[in-house]
Amino acid sequence: MTANYKYLLFDLDGTLVDSVADLTTSLNLLADELGHPHLTADYVRSIVGDGATKLIKRAFGPENYQREQLFRFLDIYSEHLLDQTCCYPGIEELLNRHPADHMALVTNKPHALTLQLLKELGLDKHFRIIIGGDSFPEKKPHPLPVTKALEALGAKPSEAIMIGDHHTDLYSGRDAGTATCFCAYGLGNTGDVTPDVTVESAEELLQLFPGTLS
Repeated sequence: MTANYKYLLFDLDGTLVDSVADLTTSLNLLADELGHPHLTADYVRSIVGDGATKLIKRAFGPENYQREQLFRFLDIYSEHLLDQTCCYPGIEELLNRHPADHMALVTNKPHALTLQLLKELGLDKHFRIIIGGDSFPEKKPHPLPVTKALEALGAKPSEAIMIGDHHTDLYSGRDAGTATCFCAYGLGNTGDVTPDVTVESAEELLQLFPGTLS
């Protein structure tokens, strides 16, 4: 089975890279400073996907949230961004098979950390446009980031598919008019959105979008 879309728009965490271990490390280092109990990797896995602010609020309680916690977390995370984070199997080959001019990255991760991660993994070259959670006034699940990515690619919504592991990706793509692909191997869930396609592994994603480049 293959899917024929000219433009591919990707989420990052839980779609292209497995970052749970480093997010957990960073949150627990902050927890030590706050006198908060450590979080398990499984719990962190369940709260990722809606941006750094919501991550901190979910980790330590919205009633305890102070903006300084966000800045401190971002500092800590930048130091541990790639301790264990890596691409899922098949992802690098998938990206190598498609032209950068036909691909965009749309994540809720802050833009600076996104660029740092992509550059250190050697993935930044694969995307014509890279959009972070703070790139525009709205982040996923709002359609604006996907709409902006389509504009930058010169793509019609009908030519594109939004690929991600969280309902925020599906809402954003659907409401921007693209098809949607849910990565069930990732961190999130579909919410009440029915994706056009579902894959169970990153290798299956490669099979679905084999590309034309060697």
